[in-house]
Amino acid sequence: MTERIEHYAGERPLFDLYHVEEEIENALQSRVNLKSGAYLVIDQTEALTTVDVNTGGFVGRRNQEETILKTNLEAAAAIARQLRLRNIGGMIIIDFIDMDNEEHKRRVQRTLEKALQNDRTRCTITQISALGLVEMTRKRTRESLRQILCEPCPYCQGRGFLKTAETLCYEILREIVRETRAYPTERFTVLASPQVVNKLLDEESTSLAALEEFIGRPIKVQAESTYTQEQYDIVFF
Repeated sequence: MTERIEHYAGERPLFDLYHVEEEIENALQSRVNLKSGAYLVIDQTEALTTVDVNTGGFVGRRNQEETILKTNLEAAAAIARQLRLRNIGGMIIIDFIDMDNEEHKRRVQRTLEKALQNDRTRCTITQISALGLVEMTRKRTRESLRQILCEPCPYCQGRGFLKTAETLCYEILREIVRETRAYPTERFTVLASPQVVNKLLDEESTSLAALEEFIGRPIKVQAESTYTQEQYDIVFF
């Protein structure tokens, strides 16, 4: 490979010159915007990867079928590129926008197959189903880009979302009822994130007061700035 290597003497960082940093950042996002205004949503899990095609703000000049065809054709080429960039392997489900025209389906299928020819990793692909789905497999050669550069979120445990402050308020109130029945206590102190505490003292203040009356014990609420939204402790005396 030495004949392909050349010395770069420029002052501008190579990653900036060729927009590598930008490409890496884009390859770590679940949403991929297409030039037409349409976009892909790529969701990786342990079992499989799903790719959803959406028209977004793209509207065809003539009719809806034209819009759908152009979106799916653009998406097919973009999907093949994203699979290579992200090095996604295993089972992959592609959800193209539904097409009624059989010729349109064949065109999208051919575009996807042609785009995958540039992939050195072995791929197996099925025909587009009546629901617009394509099942394919791509051989796992090494970890994906996300697995190499990222780690699971310590706050949401890799789920990709957090419980709302309101949901946590109700969890806390139910937990207090359980502990009241399990332990002899005189009072409670709830330690939680500022968002949850604000919700307890504002919108859920009536529920909090009703619980105090129900269990016959005072409940103190204390905000902890270091707590994540889902983190809380209930201290009883």
